[in-house]
Amino acid sequence: MHSLTDLAPTQPYRPPAVVPPDGTLYLQALQALRNGEAEEAISLMTRALRWQPTHQGMRRNLVRALLLAERFEQVMLQANAALKATPDDAELHFARGTALNALGQSSLACAAFARALSLRPNHAASWLNMGNASADLGDLASAEKLYRTAIDLDAALPEAQASLGYLLTVQGRLKEAIAACEAAIRLRPDFAQAHWNLAIAALLGGDLHLGFTEYEWRKRHARFGADFANLPGPIWDGTALNGQTILIRAEQGFGDAIQFARYLPLIRARGGNPVLVCAPSLVPLFQSFQAVSSTDKLPAYDAWIDQISLPRVFNTTLDSIPAAHGYLGADPDRVETWRRRLPDGPKVGLAWAGNPKHSGDQRRSIPGDAVRLLTDKQNVRFINLQFGAAARGLGLPDLTEWMTDYAETAALIETLDLIVTVDTSVAHLAGAMGKPVWIMLPHAPDWRWLLNRTDSPWYRSARLFRQPTAGDWTSVLAEVAGALSQRV
Repeated sequence: MHSLTDLAPTQPYRPPAVVPPDGTLYLQALQALRNGEAEEAISLMTRALRWQPTHQGMRRNLVRALLLAERFEQVMLQANAALKATPDDAELHFARGTALNALGQSSLACAAFARALSLRPNHAASWLNMGNASADLGDLASAEKLYRTAIDLDAALPEAQASLGYLLTVQGRLKEAIAACEAAIRLRPDFAQAHWNLAIAALLGGDLHLGFTEYEWRKRHARFGADFANLPGPIWDGTALNGQTILIRAEQGFGDAIQFARYLPLIRARGGNPVLVCAPSLVPLFQSFQAVSSTDKLPAYDAWIDQISLPRVFNTTLDSIPAAHGYLGADPDRVETWRRRLPDGPKVGLAWAGNPKHSGDQRRSIPGDAVRLLTDKQNVRFINLQFGAAARGLGLPDLTEWMTDYAETAALIETLDLIVTVDTSVAHLAGAMGKPVWIMLPHAPDWRWLLNRTDSPWYRSARLFRQPTAGDWTSVLAEVAGALSQRV
């Protein structure tokens, strides 16, 4: 057995001499940054800075690499550190603004961009990103001016045209929006964001052919692309089926899966065997189709397709939307169970909030206090269709414990006389069942509800109530209340 003293070196330890690099590391980092290899550039730049921590060019380029990698909190740390030495560096203020807006601090982002522009007034990217921050704050008028300034300064900036296209779409200025998106695509034909914005503008305007063609770009969009990994086997393109099994991959939200389930019978009518892969809570709802859980092993199939590619394959127009009268039913035994639970007499189902994780939920959901303007004034028995924590918001009985899947929700809806809801899966479920449904929409609605109409070509049983101006739920609720009084 050895003691510690036995293992001690006879001479004091001296670390080997290390010669700092000659700049090769930094040059490699710059090359990686030019190639768009953000993570490699970050690694190399960080190592180079250990030898020359006061080198401002290295730190600025590290900020650029972090911005490219969307590591926004680190952008803030490095930009703030660099600004201590060079407080009048416009690019660093621009980087701070971009990071702040990405972190949800849009007001501070605008201040950072203003500082950048005071130092470099002709920096088109600062005008563009300040427009993005203003749009996030709801200041659409300022955002439009900022986007147009960016375009005037740099007509070859496709991001500015694409952002302007989105902003004009939100305002319902669809002809201008489409022109802006097409301008962006001319500048960069493979710009997925511009194609996506064009798709939304076209769909909102009712041009389903152009809209669903451009909608295919969702699969290359940075925000959605990870959800569209190719499956083994060929993609079905609408050709004759001759008994083949077609796997349909549900995508996006529950409402989307419900809305586009209407296409499954069309595949069967062409001689195919459609199998829908969807969330487990939807499988019991689609009892009239063949559906399997996305958590299970995929069944055998001959070809596959993503669900919202089906309207394009079937050349859908506003006049040829299939099964707009309804295509889903409820299980009779479940319906009878719900009838025994609920009181007799006329009943109105109510849903006032969507999934809070949805990117547009703040715009489409109604605060509980506002909904009381409707529920407190009506001589109507309201039935709570909310699920989870939101179900306790109005003091209506919480039915969550019985709403175990969408088949249960469908059975509950079947027992009701009318559904009043915001734009959430409840709206799609009621419409797909052909039940009378009143849908309360924000001023800038989702594309499927189109513009300036009170009906929906997707659901003939739907009636639409729209905000006259952004955020004005009071007018919507007053209109619904008046319509309810007449109906009662």
